[in-house]
Amino acid sequence: MKYLVIGLGNIGPEYELTRHNIGFLVLDKIADQQKVDFSLERHAYKSEFKYKGRSIHLIKPTTYMNLSGKAVAYWMQELKIPKENILVVVDDLALPFGTLRMRPKGSAAGHNGLKNIEQLCGGQEYPRLRFGIGNEFGKGQQVDFVLSRFSSEEFKELPMVMDRAGEMILSFCTAGIAQTMTQYNQ
Repeated sequence: MKYLVIGLGNIGPEYELTRHNIGFLVLDKIADQQKVDFSLERHAYKSEFKYKGRSIHLIKPTTYMNLSGKAVAYWMQELKIPKENILVVVDDLALPFGTLRMRPKGSAAGHNGLKNIEQLCGGQEYPRLRFGIGNEFGKGQQVDFVLSRFSSEEFKELPMVMDRAGEMILSFCTAGIAQTMTQYNQ
């Protein structure tokens, strides 16, 4: 069985530790734990490892957030992975910081990366892991908020929440989405 896990984010040092890049950060953490490296390939930084008989492919699109669908569509086709075996890790303003929620499908909820995946991969019917980043911003400050770095308090909690996200991803690939949602959704 093959799985494709997509961490959403933006490439470049100015985005590295921002809220919008939590997908990249979670995949970096998994790669460290699995002792694998990313290499620059077509439309993405890519890595892969074996886990409990599964081939798990990780990608961090190099297309920038708003064009993430291009990388997702390419790698789904290249690796011949069906939609139900992909998992998109994405930041979510609607969830309090540190809340993790896996869903089998859903709307883009205004997230441009998810909108582009919907357009290029045929709809909303794909699993995603939503990582709550909170919504501590004033009117008209949403873009600045998602492109800003985590607060010092959030940085202290981040490793623990990212470990939990990693556990959820591995559970998705081995136990399936229903069991993972039952066990982990908060």
